[in-house]
Amino acid sequence: MILSRLGNYLRERRRASVADMANGLGSTPAALEPMLATLERKGRVRRLAAASACGTTCCKCDPATVAVYEWAGDERAGDERAAGKGAGGDATV
Repeated sequence: MILSRLGNYLRERRRASVADMANGLGSTPAALEPMLATLERKGRVRRLAAASACGTTCCKCDPATVAVYEWAGDERAGDERAAGKGAGGDATV
């Protein structure tokens, strides 16, 4: 999967769990984790504080899949470019 597809997915939805992203992108949580780490290092996404996704204490969910990330934007080029409004209309992720 291309890193830009993951960035676009989060940019459009603003927030999503790893399981939601994997499902929506036809991938696996394990494949997304390194890409999310790259986007996080670049300041484009941020991992939100852990919370129980369903409100129960059964612990049957894999913690990696219920982690939630949110789009933080592209600090280098500003929010306009991150929204695809930059020069040439292409958003670089």
